[in-house]
Amino acid sequence: MTETSKIQIFVTGGTFDKEYNYITGQLYFKDTHLHQMFDRGRSTLDVDIKTLMMIDSLQMTDADREIIIYSCKKSEYEKIVLTHGTDSMVQTASAIAKHKIAKTIIITGAMIPYAFGTSSDGFFNLGAALAFVQTLPHGVYIAMNGRYYHWDKVKKNTKTGYFEYL
Repeated sequence: MTETSKIQIFVTGGTFDKEYNYITGQLYFKDTHLHQMFDRGRSTLDVDIKTLMMIDSLQMTDADREIIIYSCKKSEYEKIVLTHGTDSMVQTASAIAKHKIAKTIIITGAMIPYAFGTSSDGFFNLGAALAFVQTLPHGVYIAMNGRYYHWDKVKKNTKTGYFEYL
């Protein structure tokens, strides 16, 4: 494998990595589930997983987005998958795209936490994002619900919970 085939994975939190407290009923962050997801999926991809932050995307600030942008620019790999909360991933995609980074950057997330087991869409969305990052040309994309969308041609439908073209 060449270095260009390695995939950078950046974790930012979001529903994807939330845990459920069965006593209080609250969702919270503990650690990313990505390592166990790669193990469970029997992935043989060469990945470098780095946690940048563990926050809900509704709490994401411009300063947080600057950390993401800086990390994408500085990564030695040209294929990047970013896990992110669904509520503001389009906003983050827009912020990244303004920097015209010559890499393929796929942002994905989940509507239901991976910790909820088979009801979570996280595993499916991660698999799709990994396939898309290996095949799409440089640019910023969102991968949700088995589809990829250019960063400026997508929105989250808050009534259905699905992403769709503008």
